[in-house]
Amino acid sequence: MEVPPMGVEEEFFLLEPHTGQTVPAVEQILAGIGSHELLQREIATCQIETATHPHTDLAALRRQLTGLRAELAGAARQAGCRLAACGTAPLEHSASDAPLTDDARYRRIAHAYGATCRGEKCCGCHVHIEVPEREEAVQVGNHLRPWLPTLLALTANSPFTAGGDSGYASWRAMTWGRWPSAALPPYLQDAAEHRMAVESLIGSGAILDEGMLYWLVRPSHHLPTVEVRVADVCATADEAALFAAIVRGLVMSVLSDIRAGRPAPRPPETLLEAAYWRAARDGLEGQGLDLITGALVPAWHLVEALLARITAALETAGDLGTVRDGLARLRVSGSGAVRQRAIYAQRRAMGDVVAWLSRQSAGEVALAAH
Repeated sequence: MEVPPMGVEEEFFLLEPHTGQTVPAVEQILAGIGSHELLQREIATCQIETATHPHTDLAALRRQLTGLRAELAGAARQAGCRLAACGTAPLEHSASDAPLTDDARYRRIAHAYGATCRGEKCCGCHVHIEVPEREEAVQVGNHLRPWLPTLLALTANSPFTAGGDSGYASWRAMTWGRWPSAALPPYLQDAAEHRMAVESLIGSGAILDEGMLYWLVRPSHHLPTVEVRVADVCATADEAALFAAIVRGLVMSVLSDIRAGRPAPRPPETLLEAAYWRAARDGLEGQGLDLITGALVPAWHLVEALLARITAALETAGDLGTVRDGLARLRVSGSGAVRQRAIYAQRRAMGDVVAWLSRQSAGEVALAAH
């Protein structure tokens, strides 16, 4: 079994350190850092994105994720704001007044989608795994569909919106779904059907170009990869690296099935959608939906099933011990969502949550040991 390279894109908010409001400071930060191929603007000027190089070695990926966060956190402080790894901004309202980035494509999107574009901003984590054959990349998406709710639960990190608790562990998953293509991907027979689906969405105006295909897993339109887009931005660099290793292990596992001619499981669409909603609501600390039995079970039972599914691939990649340790640590410390809620419960002030978020994002807060 080959061990493919992987890369990670992370989106972050820029927040005012005292009020916790979003700050349109991306140009200041980019000017302070200078030319940097791994930093990108996002649709709103209160956001910034990093993109790692492709890595086969998990430790090297983690080092780059840690370094990029530290560099951005320092630049944000110089600009008078704070970097925050959270899926939604804790004090942002659904009708966001965060200015949009002055870019021709973003202007086209704003004109075409109106209030959808002006709505609450979201920060996610996208993991790319090299799968150069397009036909295989489409089949990988089919095989990954049943695991997307569990992957979301693992990364849930956006409980707050508009200064209060949303009632969801991943409010980002709910608000991001307002975009026409931000959904569970359909089951596709082959690359030709994928191309037809994309062309239909463009022809209808639901998306302007293939870059706006926001399915939760998709073949990348510009890289030889499968891109898994289901996650909130992870609370820490360690958790982002852990998530990337799990995604790679899953892709490696399903590629073995594809090459052996084993078909992808096809749970009922209504059940899969319900499982995704449940993962967004409960995250790791509540219940998840077992797609085989249709019963609610503790979310960690589904994580354990995922780990069992990918153990052989993790062993091949040399990641099994790191992933087991990371999951054990996450089980003790709790998800990003539950940690945010714990800080708020202690102090009842969203400003304290923002201050803690910025320290955690930059690696200044250690997770509980297992």
